[in-house]
Amino acid sequence: MNHADNSLAALIDALNGLLADHFAIYLKTKSFHWHVTGPQFRDLHLLFDGQATEILTLTDVIAERVRKNGGLTLTSIGAITARSQIADQDNARLDSRAMIGELAEDNRKLIATIRDVKAIANAAGDNATNGAADDWTDQAEQRVWFLTALVA
Repeated sequence: MNHADNSLAALIDALNGLLADHFAIYLKTKSFHWHVTGPQFRDLHLLFDGQATEILTLTDVIAERVRKNGGLTLTSIGAITARSQIADQDNARLDSRAMIGELAEDNRKLIATIRDVKAIANAAGDNATNGAADDWTDQAEQRVWFLTALVA
């Protein structure tokens, strides 16, 4: 395998990791949408739903970058679980401040991963993924901003 092949394989692997993280954070955000309670219920219910929708939309975009680079994407919940760096949260009674904090931290992790993917895409000569990563970063930064502004 030559350097170009290695770079492309590394990119496909990194994109699949990013895809797994997006699926994991999508599910967590949607779960918090379903389970949030308290005085900010309506605002958080709507915010979490909007963020979940945005994240889910990105899963298709990321998976298509994998395919356009000749790779195969994740195919199951097990594959997502094995690759994701986003921790599960099974406590359906978590208070809203804890939900906000957890999602903000998860989105910060996502930003770091996106930046890594961008660097790998650059090394592989994938200008399309490199450019898209800027949009993905901006969206995650906005999610962090909205979440942290709620508890400032």
